[in-house]
Amino acid sequence: MTPGPLTRPEVWGGIECTHNRVGGRFHSQLDASGHSARIEADLDRFVTLGIARLRYPVLWERVEAVRGVFDFRESDRALGHLGAGPVRPVVGLLHHGSGPAWTSLDDEGFPERFAVYAEAVARRYPWVDDYTPINEPLTTARFSGLYGHWYPHGRNDGSFVRMLVLQARATVLAMRSIRRVNPAARLIQTEDLGRATGTPPLEDQVTFENDRRWLTFDLLSGKVTPQHPLHDYLTSSGGADAAALAWFVDHPSVPGVLGINHYPRSNRWLDHRRELFDPADHGGNGRMAYADVAASDVALAVAPTLSSLIRETSARYGGAVAVTEIHVDGDAVARVAWWEAALGEVEHARSHGSIVCAVTAWSLLGSFDWDTLCTSVDASADRTVTYEAGVFDVSAGEPAETPMAEAVRRAYAPNTAPVAARWARTVARE
Repeated sequence: MTPGPLTRPEVWGGIECTHNRVGGRFHSQLDASGHSARIEADLDRFVTLGIARLRYPVLWERVEAVRGVFDFRESDRALGHLGAGPVRPVVGLLHHGSGPAWTSLDDEGFPERFAVYAEAVARRYPWVDDYTPINEPLTTARFSGLYGHWYPHGRNDGSFVRMLVLQARATVLAMRSIRRVNPAARLIQTEDLGRATGTPPLEDQVTFENDRRWLTFDLLSGKVTPQHPLHDYLTSSGGADAAALAWFVDHPSVPGVLGINHYPRSNRWLDHRRELFDPADHGGNGRMAYADVAASDVALAVAPTLSSLIRETSARYGGAVAVTEIHVDGDAVARVAWWEAALGEVEHARSHGSIVCAVTAWSLLGSFDWDTLCTSVDASADRTVTYEAGVFDVSAGEPAETPMAEAVRRAYAPNTAPVAARWARTVARE
């Protein structure tokens, strides 16, 4: 049942679980945080926060490293433990990944292979109702197909479009496979919807990027018809033909919840005056050269609020929206302030009629190496991988609560407090 605009949002949690590939090497946030060795203890910590749902990874690369051989031992521990408690999982299957080493984002067979894996997960855990098959397909396609940061390191529009379309098709087929097992399964689709602004000479590029940010939801919702503003771009790129796009119109998989991942640096400022900015921020579109920087770093830029992003999403698609990631790099005061500001933005959007079903504390165990976009080899090399604490701080080994933990417990306290207290008593008795 879809909550009404006056229904209090749930509080969710999430673990940063990126499992990306750089060259021939996989990088695992789950291993970096130590969660793999503390699964049950970590889950007990999370439940005491009072969260209603936990975005939890059952990642393809970890389970089916060898094609056709499924190793569910880690996820059996986690989902078996969650199944006994008050927190429901939102299972993610691919998180900024390219799949196991025997496939990749530009493999034409990727969608069908992914769907086989999704059905195996659903049959293993038929009681799971909520899925995010692929986190942020657009962002992953940009980083893997347009900018070349992640495997398979494409650097052109054609590879970007191909990887995006293959991920979207994989999501549709995965949900079809999952619903063969559980017809009530819900698609919770996440994406970073940061908006671009810029100097007047770059108006066309700003418009393009603001249309592009919707492509994950537009493809899944069957909205990319020949009248779509980016239809010609997609087909002329060489990454998808008209038939590939028409397939989504004929096979829509409209998300049950539209998830917005929100970070301070998501909103971008494009500026033709490159000399004002660090050369590392210089880029272009083949016709114009410009700087691409975080809007938060430019006094002239007016960055959109989270409330405006929620209201835009609601107006464009209808239905329920969730804020599926909230995190800021900084000290404990900054993290709490960002979280509480986000709650205020959610309330503002709800007061304007948007249906917001959840706000997610991300990431519970913090995150590693995002200052290099997860491209450093690892902590044993010639640099120390940067760690950002989250709701818990794992820098000393065992997770320790940060002030964010109490901030999460305070959020929508009538929802969270009884759950947290009940589970704390249960754990204490054991």
